[in-house]
Amino acid sequence: MSFPLLTATAAVPAVGAILTAAVPAARRTAAKWLALLVSLATLVLAGIVFARFEPGGDRYQLVESHAWIKDFGVRYELGVDGIGVALIALTALLIPFIVLAGWHDADPLETSSKRWRPTQGFFALILMVEAMVILSFEATDVFLFYILFEAMLIPMYFLIGGFGDRAHSGSDENAAAQRSYAAVKFLLYNLVGGLIMLAAVIGLYVVAGNFSLTEIAEARANGSLEMATNTERWLFLGFFFAFAVKAPLWPLHTWLPNAMGEATAPVAVLITAVVDKVGTFAMLRFCLGLFPEASKWATPVIVALALVSIVYGALLAVGQRDIKRLVAYASISHFGFIIMGIFAMTSQGQSGATLYMVNHGISTAALMLVAGFLISRRGSRLIADYGGVQKVAPVLAGTFLIGGLATLSLPGLAPFVSEFLVLVGTFARYPVAGIIATTGIVLAALYVLVLYQRTMTGPVKEEVRELPDLRPRELAVVVPLIAVLIFLGVFPKPLTDVVNPAVQHTMSDVQQKDPQPEVEAAK
Repeated sequence: MSFPLLTATAAVPAVGAILTAAVPAARRTAAKWLALLVSLATLVLAGIVFARFEPGGDRYQLVESHAWIKDFGVRYELGVDGIGVALIALTALLIPFIVLAGWHDADPLETSSKRWRPTQGFFALILMVEAMVILSFEATDVFLFYILFEAMLIPMYFLIGGFGDRAHSGSDENAAAQRSYAAVKFLLYNLVGGLIMLAAVIGLYVVAGNFSLTEIAEARANGSLEMATNTERWLFLGFFFAFAVKAPLWPLHTWLPNAMGEATAPVAVLITAVVDKVGTFAMLRFCLGLFPEASKWATPVIVALALVSIVYGALLAVGQRDIKRLVAYASISHFGFIIMGIFAMTSQGQSGATLYMVNHGISTAALMLVAGFLISRRGSRLIADYGGVQKVAPVLAGTFLIGGLATLSLPGLAPFVSEFLVLVGTFARYPVAGIIATTGIVLAALYVLVLYQRTMTGPVKEEVRELPDLRPRELAVVVPLIAVLIFLGVFPKPLTDVVNPAVQHTMSDVQQKDPQPEVEAAK
């Protein structure tokens, strides 16, 4: 039997989480180094998966399949397509930087025994989330995916509620209450979505007789499985609702600003750059793959909701006074672009949406982690508490600017390519939606540049006069992320070569072809 590479890619961080949690309490530094080494080992395995994947080969590769719950037809079934490979690479790439950025975020505070932080638990939870997310990108059994989709909520709940941001303007009690509120809201929203999805999963089993994504697709292709129109639409809505909560799509988005605002900066990155991608990924793999006719039926409404997310998220980002909540609302706008690209039902739109998932993860990580370094120095998340930072910490200000320019999709940086493809793909089928979506670009320039102007330029405020510049550990976090943004901005081919064949399979699932441009006949 060949080596189970996909299982190993998820098993390494899972085992690493257990070992990290078992490190003695007095050996906090050893726990940190162990978590970092485990995350690097996972990155190596993800690199091997990426290298072994053949874009022109079978749709699902490196397949593993074993019986799990025979009586209900549940299998431990894994396989990756180009979209899954790209997102596994993103996850494995970001976790080492998240670990490095949060190096001191869970250290116990000597001034308050009530706020002692179990360092080992913090890093163990991060590794456990990584394992579940990677496995969810690999799962081709619907029930296995559902278990992972729900299980990742548990470590995320404790990361948000138990390890909140120390830069809080209120008392310790108020800060704890805000963290608890954000964690519970995150959990409740996603649990409700998951419960509705569970009903749809059971319904799918009743109709199809199994949970295998590949077997259901084959049965539909050869005509041995037919779903009634109303049945397919109800099942689609059950799956889509859960994925829209996770994504997050307006109006199911309200948990995200609270969660990102109260979490530490590395955990905020984990939420929006890693965990939330499971929702948009699942829309491509499960909604379009299992329910093609219902997906086309729901497309006009979903595109409209995506447009609301784009404009609404950007408008609220413009008016924010809190740096982290600004990034959160900007992410809601960006997820609107991703979902619009998916349901534009064009190859450019879906390729752009997949690239957007990757590029948004990297650009948001760069911006949020630098913002976290800034906030940890000043002890405040409020924009008004800063000014003139570029004069006292020019490297920090410079990297903050590059992260912000990537967020507004400046040409030459990675997000530009994906946003351009999404808009082109949308305009080809829904020109009005494409035009309206461009307002998100204008608003992105406004909130990013205003944020930079108010925090980094102008007179130096007394409270920031002694701020130190980025330290070597912090540079080790930020510089590689910026390098990747530039590389993929000028040479996205390594990703597009992997993603495009998978997108063609998805387009085939929904029986859609790209609209042909109208050309006037020559006189």
